[in-house]
Amino acid sequence: MDIGVIGLGRMGGNIVRRLMDGGHRCAVFDVNPQAVADLAKEGATPAASIEELVAALPAPRAVWVMLPEGKITGDAIATLGETLAPGDVVIDGGNSFYKDDIRRAAELAEKQVMFVDAGTSGGIWGRERGYCLMIGGDEEVVRRLDPIFATLAPGRGEIPPTPGREARDPRVEQGYMRCGPVGAGHFVKMVHNGIEYGLMQAYAEGFDVLRSKGSAELPEDRRYQIDVADVAELWRRGSVVSSWLLDLTAIALADDPKLDGFAGRVADSGEGRWTIEAAIEEAVPVDVLATALFARFRSRVDNSFADRILSAMRRQFGGHAEAPAGVGETKKVRT
Repeated sequence: MDIGVIGLGRMGGNIVRRLMDGGHRCAVFDVNPQAVADLAKEGATPAASIEELVAALPAPRAVWVMLPEGKITGDAIATLGETLAPGDVVIDGGNSFYKDDIRRAAELAEKQVMFVDAGTSGGIWGRERGYCLMIGGDEEVVRRLDPIFATLAPGRGEIPPTPGREARDPRVEQGYMRCGPVGAGHFVKMVHNGIEYGLMQAYAEGFDVLRSKGSAELPEDRRYQIDVADVAELWRRGSVVSSWLLDLTAIALADDPKLDGFAGRVADSGEGRWTIEAAIEEAVPVDVLATALFARFRSRVDNSFADRILSAMRRQFGGHAEAPAGVGETKKVRT
């Protein structure tokens, strides 16, 4: 298929590469001309503007927007709404708020331009591993885009099918899912990231307990000098707490066992907050997820080894830099 991609950062550039590896033709645009030039050398069609990108695509067009949540994404989608033709489709693959999806889809529908939200998990490893996709939109439109989603998704790999799934959607076993109408994909991705906060916090606190067992403040006969890097490697192999997050933690600890390269100021990118807001709307108790979010707030004032573990995990899966002192990736409360 032909597809345009706007936003060629940590994930957007590799999304283009994975699509081109799969035989798709990509037109690309970014405010950074160097990012466009680099992908042009690899076979993408460069564009100097959104309008030029749209003109480079055959109808019916599909344009994937991979930009930071907020005004920059909204502005790009608004420009596409003025530029695309009836029957074209906009795909928002970033971490947008699901209520914004509903509003943007309605605005585009007035121009007969369709909208799909695609929550995308895979971070900077996505080109190699594939991207888990949580998709919202009209079923027929999603089906039309299936070749794109199938290429980006990781595929079944070596994971055996779950017994009893024979009558269910086979796409889920490939790593992508239509979760429901517009907004449903980003809603599922939002909760996914809220859970991620909780999982990361559990690992971080556990490794902090292991490391602190060697503290001089404990009686000598109760101290253990536990090699936390080796424990992380151990738990990757047969333990019930094994996971990709643990794999990334093991990588970080093997490289820097004391994590001296991290200050431990852990930013939050919005989805954790929105998950808590949704839980409040639904009157659902989310003790662990709320505590994990508040722990990130605290980390910007009082850092610990646990906070350095969290920072190390964020860098490993997403390439996220630590926030400067006193600064977090905050998001306003939505209504």
